[in-house]
Amino acid sequence: MQCAAVLSAAQAASTAPLLQAQLLGTVRRAMATSLLRIPPPQALLRPLVVPERLLLGPGPSNVPQRIRAAGGRQILGHMHPEMLQVMDEIKAGIQYAFQTQNQLTLAISGSGHCAMEAALFNLLECGDTILVAINGIWGQRAAEIARRLGANVYELLKPPGEYFTPRDIEEGLVQHKPSVLFITHGESSTGVLQPLEGLGELCHRHGCLLLVDAVASLGGAPIFMDQQEIDVLYSGSQKVLNSPPGSAPISFSERAREKVLRRKTKPRSFYLDIGWLGNYWGCDGEPRRYHHTAPINSFFSLREGLAMLAEIGLESSWERHRANCARLCQGLLSLGLELFVKEEKARLPTVTTVRVPEGYNWKDITAFLMDNHAMEITGGLGPTVDKVLRIGLMGCNSTGENVNASAFEALRRRPLWQLPPQQAVSSPARGARGRRCSNSLRAWLQATGSRGTPLPPWDAGRRHGNTQQARQEWERRSWNSRGHGGESCTQQT
Repeated sequence: MQCAAVLSAAQAASTAPLLQAQLLGTVRRAMATSLLRIPPPQALLRPLVVPERLLLGPGPSNVPQRIRAAGGRQILGHMHPEMLQVMDEIKAGIQYAFQTQNQLTLAISGSGHCAMEAALFNLLECGDTILVAINGIWGQRAAEIARRLGANVYELLKPPGEYFTPRDIEEGLVQHKPSVLFITHGESSTGVLQPLEGLGELCHRHGCLLLVDAVASLGGAPIFMDQQEIDVLYSGSQKVLNSPPGSAPISFSERAREKVLRRKTKPRSFYLDIGWLGNYWGCDGEPRRYHHTAPINSFFSLREGLAMLAEIGLESSWERHRANCARLCQGLLSLGLELFVKEEKARLPTVTTVRVPEGYNWKDITAFLMDNHAMEITGGLGPTVDKVLRIGLMGCNSTGENVNASAFEALRRRPLWQLPPQQAVSSPARGARGRRCSNSLRAWLQATGSRGTPLPPWDAGRRHGNTQQARQEWERRSWNSRGHGGESCTQQT
């Protein structure tokens, strides 16, 4: 009996540390749990669901399987030699796409908008003068950024849908004597392709650098950075290159690099300091130093997008975009619709703008296409809000098949009552021109062969005695009522 008691006490002593640790762990878990006030989001406990859609808007464009596969590869360290090799290949691809031999050529870790900031942050100091050519939203954005940098900003204005002539540019250069001219090659908010021939030489004659935005045009329209004497050129990954958003090609000429080196102050942004970025990309001949952790998988995707462009060839890509844009424009005109850009040579091959038909709300059109055809086109942006619809044919999306099955071709197959106008299309107040446009749209929409379940007209309830119910049903099924709309959601600036 005494031996059993001694044995029991010995066992208890030997297990006491274990029991104590278990008890302490339980207490700690209880304390930690008691501190939580936000439960795990239920949405994150469900599998990710991403719908398949045909993106025929102004960007992003659909990503081909080859580029998706590249972006899904296992990650590498951002300073691994294999990663640096990928970056060297990206640099060579950008030099080809830009048609430049500039050593200071790289990809910004950010969208095309980030590349715009990188260009302006490095070229401008407080008190510098910049002339901004504005015929759409991207000139407006550049002017806003330059003002935040403390630059003296002068605006050269053209109505949306028009472009600048060398005479327009020279008058601005003579009057304002800027150190930098900003101009947009492919103005995606208006659908204008800006001629660049002679502008570089003109700027240099007046002691000015030429900065060009080619986010929406690269790969879709000819551009020759060296031959056209462009000093800074940038683009984005998500348009013709068909890569996910998040990386942006950019290149600085020797003139631009020297201006950066002569700065009296450091660039306002360390992240976008082209000196540090150029070293990280191996552009200065010095050992590469860590600057930031690059978006590795985005660079994999960009590399493949540039590789596909190189395989197709620039001239073939330019011709394909030109031909498909011309075919789309001809189809729109044959339906009685009005193109926003009047001159054929000034139409951006990657983004076509068409005036919203008289009496119709662009939101109803874009929502109808998304809900019934899983197809995106968008409304206007900046100065074209409520005025135009924008149709994008970029990279792998620029095909004859997509022109044939474009947004308007899909709409042709729907009866008129399924797409409600804002008001009666026969209103006498519109005049003859308005009636012609509306009548063309009526004939277009009344074509047979509709597919899928139609949306009820917004005023169906009025005809059936339940207006509120019909409106609620329309809003419930409307894509835009769920908060979508891409760039077209942006308010006019």
